[in-house]
This record gives sequence, structure tokens and C-alpha cells, in this order.
Amino acid sequence: QVQLVESGGGLVQAGGSLRLSCVASGISFRSNAMCWYRQTPGKQRELVALITNNDRTRYGDFVKGRFTISRDNAKNTVYLQMNSLQPEDTAVYYCNAPRTGTSYWGQGTQVTVSS
Repeated sequence: QVQLVESGGGLVQAGGSLRLSCVASGISFRSNAMCWYRQTPGKQRELVALITNNDRTRYGDFVKGRFTISRDNAKNTVYLQMNSLQPEDTAVYYCNAPRTGTSYWGQGTQVTVSS
């Protein structure tokens, strides 16, 4: 059974930082790309960041150098370090493990940025 458990969300003031974590189980973590998405009410989920199994990364255009995705294969954990947060970054952030023909999701963690 695949489980993705996010943590690290919360309330932060504009300009602040948060680090999200996602612990994965039930998958071959080191061979799997991992992603972070986010969603706000009434909008589609959008890709925040992706890291491949060989540590190549890709970010949504809105990130503009503020976020960093990383992984620790020994801990089956993917991180999202978010700096210079702005109110428009307020969303539920989801961990995702894409697989051929399917995709696994965590339950999400709320990030709220106050102005």
C-alpha cells in the first residue's frame, strides 16, 4: 500500500519561509520521480516542483527561484523549501509520486501566507 504523508505546512507572514516534507512508503522511492503540487479553491492543481530519480529538477514558472525541491533517499523523503513566501502562495500543497499509468497523492498540507 502506497502512502505519502506530508507535513510542515502552517501560517507564515509574507516574506517568511516554510519547509514541507513528504515521507513515502510502499514505493521504490529512489527510483521514482517525486513532485509537489498545489491547489486553491476553484482552481486546478498546478505543478510546483519535480525532482527525478537522478536529482534533476523542474519548477513552475511562478516559483522564480524562491523554492527548492530536494530528496533524501535514505529517509524516503522529499522536501520543498519555500522562501520569500507571498499571499498568492496560499494553497494546499500535495506530494505526488507519478508512476506509469497511475499516480499517488498525499492528503495535502495547508500553507497560508498572511500579508
